[in-house]
Amino acid sequence: MAESQQPALEVPVSANPTYQQWLNKNFPRAADLTKMAETFKVFRYQPTISVLMPVFNTPETFLREAIASVLNQIYPYWELCIADDASTQPHVKEILKEYAAQDPRIKVVFRDENGHISRSSNSALEIATGEFVALLDHDDLLTPDALYEVALLLNQHPEADMIYSDENKLNEQGQLLEPAFKPDWCPDSFLSRMYTCHLGVYRRSLLNQIGGFRVGYEGSQDYDLVLRFTEKTNQVFHIPKVLYCWRIHPESTATGEEGVKPYAYIAAQKALEESIERRGEPGKVLDAPGFLGIYHIRYQLPEQNLVSIIIPVTSEHQIFIKNCLTFIFAKSTYPNYEVIVVSDRTVSQDTNRLLAQWQAKEPTKFKHHQLSKPCSSSSLSRYGTRQAQGSYLLFLNANTAVITPDWIGAMLEQAQRQSIGAVGALLRYDDDTIQHAGLIVGIRDAVGCNHKYLPATASGYMFQIQAINNFSAVSGACLMCKREVYEQIGGFDEKLTHQYYDVDLCLKMVEQGYRNIYLPHVALYHYESKEDKVCEPDLAYFRAKWQSFIKHDPCYSPHLTREYEDYRL
Repeated sequence: MAESQQPALEVPVSANPTYQQWLNKNFPRAADLTKMAETFKVFRYQPTISVLMPVFNTPETFLREAIASVLNQIYPYWELCIADDASTQPHVKEILKEYAAQDPRIKVVFRDENGHISRSSNSALEIATGEFVALLDHDDLLTPDALYEVALLLNQHPEADMIYSDENKLNEQGQLLEPAFKPDWCPDSFLSRMYTCHLGVYRRSLLNQIGGFRVGYEGSQDYDLVLRFTEKTNQVFHIPKVLYCWRIHPESTATGEEGVKPYAYIAAQKALEESIERRGEPGKVLDAPGFLGIYHIRYQLPEQNLVSIIIPVTSEHQIFIKNCLTFIFAKSTYPNYEVIVVSDRTVSQDTNRLLAQWQAKEPTKFKHHQLSKPCSSSSLSRYGTRQAQGSYLLFLNANTAVITPDWIGAMLEQAQRQSIGAVGALLRYDDDTIQHAGLIVGIRDAVGCNHKYLPATASGYMFQIQAINNFSAVSGACLMCKREVYEQIGGFDEKLTHQYYDVDLCLKMVEQGYRNIYLPHVALYHYESKEDKVCEPDLAYFRAKWQSFIKHDPCYSPHLTREYEDYRL
């Protein structure tokens, strides 16, 4: 076995001062690498990792740096499988022959004709012999600990079939920037855009089983590959460490510019359309308006099941109920729904008269039930579920107003899926800033809202606002779920009277194996105060019950802030 070359140990320079501070704290030091070099020797499982690198006319500096980043790996059980896609620049073949002669772990195949990225990647895959395959672009870099971290995870989770890590970008000045700190595996987030990206590592036997890379998906060949791969396995693991540097230059998709490789976006949409058909969940794949590379799947609704909209009303929110009901009945395009308003005795006579008027106006769709004592919203909602006739429950706050006409149908498209628990919406303050776009557990040792107070038209960190995303929880101010799921998990916890009962409901769904989801294309106004009010008994109970999620929300990176709601470092 050839010895790894000694990697450069200096902390890299970042163009971002905040990220520089993070690198100063987290980038592996010489002592860390020395420890890793000793630790891998006692791994019970020491798999060979085949690094696939298709090459075509790579600039000499980029090519040498990419190969050097593999040679510099602390973990030595790798092979670098390079496929030259009939490069026309003579230096490419010379460099590849030079390195192949230098280290027997470097294997090179020279293709006779240019076949583009998918065929070239398959040529590299054909000469791979490792149990796992890692993908490396010909102009990018691995960190020295990359393959060590992969091997470490495989020793902890030998069942893993796919592994992905965090990454950053490398500009033309040699500076690191734009770190992508990712969540753990979120399948529905992935169906909205390719977020796992680099470093990606895959069990080779499964790659061969699905036929490797497909011709005709160039530019999004990795996305298509992972879509097909994850149809065969759910053993997907995330390493929350930056192990990959994606180089930015004019011809790279890392620039994110609309004009670069437009065919990539067309291929991604095609791959998604075929994937949902194979999964038995047919629908349409739409571009997110104004956000290239972000997709919204609109699933088919084979049935128009009855949806029960349950609205609790107390004296606090009674001034909003007229507006709420007006917008529901005037704007909603989904035909099969009922509205159940449950109030307590604190509401005024004027409110009761208003609700009686609605009962007369919409006798088949509207029902009002009044309880004889003061009640919390959670108690009123629990009562409402017992009166509901629908197979789907839509919990709605009285201080909301519908913006999106097909809001019910759009939420039902997701709630009907067997994997989905709670479905949430984009809730806006009346100034069109974000009140809710998914919930993050652990912010200030409680719960925070994704990008709260940002304009609702903003993209958010890694498109967290505009993409469909899995979150551990969504707001009960507008939440849909199957009745059977609600009943399976025991409904709202009676011990949470004013706050967190919606989050508790969602986390119980996660515990039962369901995924919760946020939909950016379903929008409502939520006339909520911007002042955060805390019910201390509810908070104490919630913290005690859900400490594991507070410590680590799987839909949120451990490297991002736990104080703010804007995904800062």
